[in-house]
Amino acid sequence: MENLTSFLPFIAIIIIFYFFMIRPQQKRQKNEKKFAEELKKGDKVITKSGMHGKIIDFSEKLNTVIIETGAGKITFDKTSISMELSQQLNKPPAEKKEK
Repeated sequence: MENLTSFLPFIAIIIIFYFFMIRPQQKRQKNEKKFAEELKKGDKVITKSGMHGKIIDFSEKLNTVIIETGAGKITFDKTSISMELSQQLNKPPAEKKEK
């Protein structure tokens, strides 16, 4: 019984680490993957580097999107599209004012 009580703080730290670090990261990765799969032509997006544009085509073979920007057409990897920024951009104007 003494051995078990000496490991309780260690077990508690592992559980806390899981619920505050690992689980939220897994949930976020799942949401980002779902977001990337649901992209469609005509969506306005922002890349993680800050490039704004509209999706005009996909390349499923290379897992990329072609985005039309003010500078022309640029090809980006799907993972470079920012989920948070793109969702903020596409919110109706009434919702943008509330935050």
